[in-house]
Amino acid sequence: MTPEVLFAAMEATWPAATATRLGPWTIRDGQGGGKRVSAATADAAWSDTDIPQAESAMAALGQPALFLIRDGDTALDAALGARGYRIVDPVLAYAGPAADLAVADLPRLAGFPHWPPLAVATHLWAESGIGPARLAVMDRVQTQKTAILARSNDRPAGVAFVATAGNIAMLHALEVAPALRRQGSAHNILTLAARWALDQGADTLALVVTTANDGARALYASHGMAVVGHYHYRQK
Repeated sequence: MTPEVLFAAMEATWPAATATRLGPWTIRDGQGGGKRVSAATADAAWSDTDIPQAESAMAALGQPALFLIRDGDTALDAALGARGYRIVDPVLAYAGPAADLAVADLPRLAGFPHWPPLAVATHLWAESGIGPARLAVMDRVQTQKTAILARSNDRPAGVAFVATAGNIAMLHALEVAPALRRQGSAHNILTLAARWALDQGADTLALVVTTANDGARALYASHGMAVVGHYHYRQK
């Protein structure tokens, strides 16, 4: 998976409210939906004197100065570092064949895909800090999408959002209730997401996770998912 394909899938399945070209920059209006939908990117040749243009545009939106740094953005990374921007939230992207991820046996009533999300799903998200602004991101997605609700011990245990971008299904906002962790719910969500992806004609399941989330990274690696990309943010 090339970086271009990865980021196009991210844009399609977790979109900003608006994404506007301004000189060499893409300026995103996240409306409180988090870093991925609020960060500016350099999408054409730029110079150091162009950086204030992006900063002013983000300030006009009431957003902090925040840039997403991808492969190939080494010069921008250095320029922002020299301006006092710190590195925030290094992220890894994982992907794997949906057919391989879909084969695991699941307990009866392990979970199910549905849309729009049930109240219990939005409640689980809210308990994990995923509130109306991020639900609005999900609502903006124009491709096939679903919420997956996992159950454990006859109780709602976990939730995730999945949407397609061509042959890729991207999983976002995977959360498991703290009291019900380590009981297989995240594993079940991955399997259910892969099965749903196949039903939509997608052959790859992908996701992103912070490098600091060792538990999630171990889970994805144990399912045969491989690192296919990385990025980080620079923020003042």
